[in-house]
Amino acid sequence: MNFKRLIVAAALVACAQAQEPSAQQILEGARISATLTQLDEGLSGNLRKNGANVPITLFLKGKDIQFQFSENNTPWRGFHMKIGDENFALSEIVNGKMQKFPAGKIVEPVAGTDLTYEDLALRFFYWPNPVLEGKEDVGGQNCYKLRVDKPRGADGRYEVVYVWVHTKFGAFMRIRGHDKKGGLIKEFEVEDVMKVAENVWTLRKMQVATCDPANGGRRISITDVTFDTPKKVAPRGVR
Repeated sequence: MNFKRLIVAAALVACAQAQEPSAQQILEGARISATLTQLDEGLSGNLRKNGANVPITLFLKGKDIQFQFSENNTPWRGFHMKIGDENFALSEIVNGKMQKFPAGKIVEPVAGTDLTYEDLALRFFYWPNPVLEGKEDVGGQNCYKLRVDKPRGADGRYEVVYVWVHTKFGAFMRIRGHDKKGGLIKEFEVEDVMKVAENVWTLRKMQVATCDPANGGRRISITDVTFDTPKKVAPRGVR
């Protein structure tokens, strides 16, 4: 056996492994991309379902998240979330003051769409101990596949979430949320991304589908989500 050759090969493998990002680094990068925590700007866009259009604006700074939406041309409603490792608090901003919501509110649909308050916050991006399960192709794009499990005692409908992250751009391309029995209950499919800064890409267009876990994860309703190029937007309420 050529031990010298074996040592060189092992060193090359170790070097390649050292250059591969960890699951935590990949998830953090996807979160930064999705929430634009590196930019002092908000994301404005629309949620569309069954012909209805709901304008929405998000302001995301680390674990402090605010979003506002207007349903059926009604006055804008503002919400604030403070995210922790085990749970997170959801409050509605009313007359400049925050009023706490019950924990069960986070799984309710936003303005009748397929997105819940939990989805808008991308709560699962903050769950600890993600696991890298390898690489898979998503829509012709090479992606890392991550598994994240809900922390014990945390609120929310998802028990396990799989996240596919583009190996080059660092933006998430697909998310699938599963229930306690492993059934698929929600699927996020990114259709387009946009470059907002040097080496920073974020979501431009996505479909969010509610799925039937008892019927093999069949899609039963869909909401289209689109965002404009990030720009400075004054929040309606307190920040």
